[in-house]
Amino acid sequence: MPLCLHEAVSLRPRLTRRRFLYSASAGIAAAGALNFRDLMSLQAADLRREGRAMILLWMAGGPSQFETFDPKPDHENGGPTEAIDTSVPGIRIAQGWEQTAKVMDEIALIRSMTNREGNHQRASYQLHTGYVPSGSVKHPSFASAVSQELADPDIDLPAFVSVGPTIGAGFLGVDYEPFVVNNPGQLPQNVATTVPGDRYERRLGLLDRLEDEFAGRGAEAVVKSHKRLYGKTSQLVLSDQTKAFDFSEEPQALQDRYGDNQFGKGCLLARRLVEAGVTFVEVRSNGWDTHQDNFERTGGLAAQVDPAMGTLIADLKDRGLLERTIVVWMGEFGRTPRVNPRTGRDHYPRAFNVALAGGGVRGGQVIGATTDDGAQVADRPVAVGDLFASVCQSLQVDPNHENISPLGRPMRIVDKGAVIDELFA
Repeated sequence: MPLCLHEAVSLRPRLTRRRFLYSASAGIAAAGALNFRDLMSLQAADLRREGRAMILLWMAGGPSQFETFDPKPDHENGGPTEAIDTSVPGIRIAQGWEQTAKVMDEIALIRSMTNREGNHQRASYQLHTGYVPSGSVKHPSFASAVSQELADPDIDLPAFVSVGPTIGAGFLGVDYEPFVVNNPGQLPQNVATTVPGDRYERRLGLLDRLEDEFAGRGAEAVVKSHKRLYGKTSQLVLSDQTKAFDFSEEPQALQDRYGDNQFGKGCLLARRLVEAGVTFVEVRSNGWDTHQDNFERTGGLAAQVDPAMGTLIADLKDRGLLERTIVVWMGEFGRTPRVNPRTGRDHYPRAFNVALAGGGVRGGQVIGATTDDGAQVADRPVAVGDLFASVCQSLQVDPNHENISPLGRPMRIVDKGAVIDELFA
């Protein structure tokens, strides 16, 4: 998608405390009492105080829409998958998603996502950054861009945490790289000092002196980045906020509801991190590339994802966190309507689905529709840029905010797109 600076993202702002302050501040600035930089600082500080956050539930491989949230039990393309009722009359989803069905009144389903990228690497990149891959620039992930805008500088925890590998910060640099957790429920490896605190501080001082010598020999830029990385790491090591990674205080019954598996524990960790002030958490579920044995494999995957997702949404709501936290369930594309000879479904970006909850999203609704055979979008097509613009609206982040690439090119958080108004109606 080429960058078109003249194409503004369509936003319909709601009157919030932040927007009121922004408008008032703008008036003061116009009168000469504040310059533009002061105005933006006030706006950013107020936004950070709101503590908005996002949790991305990433279904790596491309989940079948037929076996998740757009079943077609009355058509041969639907296969053996049955549809079940949800807490919202008239909305039915695939069997195996019973816990998610219970919280459907909090969820908005988009059944009309459509895209062109059918390659895993390219589509995953696009659905994480909002941009198609380019040889000239490594785009920052949406998570990194949002963290730059929203992260609270006063907390020691990383702004962006990922349970499993993900796309990094690109040209935004080390400050917004994801902190990757491989074993949720345990303290991350090496987040503990093996020597007394004063000795640890002396070691850091020695490292600084060695790096200063290296910087003096022409490596200033490398040393600067390395120091920032080590500074953030040492701050985390010495902080008592690392207890957010530890589940020992969580009731066992709640842990059981999330599920005793990597994804379930990842979702519980996501809730704990958001509660502690982390801006963005991604939880990854692998294995959705179901070219064969689609029905059996998606059933097994849903058995892990469904209870965790349903419990996460309910838990966030019970703790008063759901209104400021948007939860997004998605993968890089959907699967083909026709079942192949290996009882599988192949890549299909033309029509797939996404689920959203929280963050001001109006739940209990379905946006868009596919044809009876699931082959085409029949109503309200939604592009990747539209989804990203809508998430920006939820987070109250300006999608037109520009970051400057290493080549000096201004790049907006969202390339182009229009807010899906129905999500917030």
